[in-house]
Amino acid sequence: MAIPKMMGTEVEFGITVRNDREFDPIAICVMLVNAYREEPGARILWDYDQENPLADARGFQADGEKYTPNQQENIARNKTLTNGARYYVDHAHPEYSCPEVTNPRDLVVHERAGERIVELSRRATRALLPEGMELLLHKNNSDRKGNSYGCHENYLMDRRTSFKQIVEQLMPFFVSRQIYSGAGKVGSENRANPCDYQLAQRSDFFETEVALDTMVKRPIINTRDEPHADREKYRRLHVIVGDSNMSEYTIWLRQGVTALVLAMIEDGAASRDLSLRDPVRAIREVSHDTALGLELELISGRKLSALQVQREYLEMALRYAADRLLPDWTPAILEHWGQVLDALARDPYELADRLDWVIKKVMIERFMERKGLNWQSPQVAMLDLQYHDLRPDKGLYFLLEQQGQVRRVVRDEEITRAIMEPPTDTRAYFRGQCLQRYGDEVFGVNWDSISFGAGGDAVKRILMAEPLKGSKAHVQELLERSKNASELVRNMSS
Repeated sequence: MAIPKMMGTEVEFGITVRNDREFDPIAICVMLVNAYREEPGARILWDYDQENPLADARGFQADGEKYTPNQQENIARNKTLTNGARYYVDHAHPEYSCPEVTNPRDLVVHERAGERIVELSRRATRALLPEGMELLLHKNNSDRKGNSYGCHENYLMDRRTSFKQIVEQLMPFFVSRQIYSGAGKVGSENRANPCDYQLAQRSDFFETEVALDTMVKRPIINTRDEPHADREKYRRLHVIVGDSNMSEYTIWLRQGVTALVLAMIEDGAASRDLSLRDPVRAIREVSHDTALGLELELISGRKLSALQVQREYLEMALRYAADRLLPDWTPAILEHWGQVLDALARDPYELADRLDWVIKKVMIERFMERKGLNWQSPQVAMLDLQYHDLRPDKGLYFLLEQQGQVRRVVRDEEITRAIMEPPTDTRAYFRGQCLQRYGDEVFGVNWDSISFGAGGDAVKRILMAEPLKGSKAHVQELLERSKNASELVRNMSS
């Protein structure tokens, strides 16, 4: 039986400073991350010793050297937050990795909490920038100068499932799921064929099927084998093919459907051969086909549209769910997956309150009609960008949300609480609670460990190899009777 699909996301944000002729993105990112004040985490190291980004899921170690920053740089670039998240500088972008969660609804809560944390940071930089300059952040995926940055999804999987099987059964799903998961984009990039509007922001940037790299010759399926958990039992599928979504509904559906398909693969229930003849070409073609009628050639000789490929996965999922005890979020995901595919077949505009690419397209078309513009207008490109603006009074998605024109999945008070509080049903609870209770004694943190080094004692590392342990149910009593980190370590050993 498939293991529970614990999940999380890592969102890289576009960043620029208005009126800064000498814009240094790395320096500005460091300023942004450090502008977010949440004591006592400012002095805590990120534990790079526990990471191995060169491990490849195909069974080998890639060439190269693991980069480990010195202590000063480590502290400047990383914050581990009391909600169990990591907020840090990744190359030339600020990145927010939400804490591990067990279901797609909690994922929405914590990803949106990340948006607010990044926006709070932006506001705090106002006093640090020269007069006349303003830092701007966008939850999008390209800078229109040929550079793309990602939204990476992560899913816990059973290591016994062969990676070859995952690739074969997941490739057609990833190519086709952008019909509901795309964030929408005006125009094309990266030498792709010209178009007025496309479904997804990232699709033009994928150049190979399977590989380890995430920045050069990006693969549809990434092979990073860094489980952040017991390596003998678990695999973390690192998904780089998706867009950064604004719509809560799109995020929820994307995560839920993908987690369900992965469970099907583990249980051998993804039985149909939907292998595409040319996935790299197909992912671009599907993104450029807003009419959703393009047929893709399968290796078997069949020809199916992306919508038909998704229906095949849905049919397999419905049969899979009929005779298994699955998580309680599964029925709603199955129901809405089917509703969305039906609406896309009838008229995608029926989803103008739910799916990012449709919401944005309708908004832009209304604007063009009022102003007498076309898709090549600079104002249209600016509207596209402003949809993703993180400023709540300027971002067009947020304005639509405030007007009640988009469908919500979670409540504002849940998002506000998640800015400070971790989820209660994964090890993120233990991590976040340790930071809240014993922050001055925490030396280093990683997803699967936390180290204490107070009072001159030797550093004590506590491993958290089981992602579903460390929940409130597991550790609340232990935390309550441990007044400091030394007592915690002692009580865990007794």
